[in-house]
Amino acid sequence: MNVLLIVNGPPYGSELPFNALRLARELVTRDEVDVRVFLMGDAVGAAVAGQQLPDGYYHLDRMLRSVVRKDAEVACCATCMDARAIGDKQLVEGVARGSMELLGDWTLEADRVVTF
Repeated sequence: MNVLLIVNGPPYGSELPFNALRLARELVTRDEVDVRVFLMGDAVGAAVAGQQLPDGYYHLDRMLRSVVRKDAEVACCATCMDARAIGDKQLVEGVARGSMELLGDWTLEADRVVTF
């Protein structure tokens, strides 16, 4: 089964990306599931590597890294990255610059699409 998670919410101040990545981490542990995560809008900020957060905050960059290590595909909307001055070199290793064309392909290939 192919599962696509589309994440739109801001990385902090909302729990949408946090919960999306919690679900992604659960799904990647299942042999029969292929997981893809597409970050859009403010959610692209979750993919910036090396985030410095106060004690007690969850680290979305670390969560993304763990999902990538389990062979999930993760991409960020290029237009959304550009609007926020986020460059490719700032992204967590294994996270790619994506496009609406890529999101369209992933959507058509998915058996399930979940949005956050």
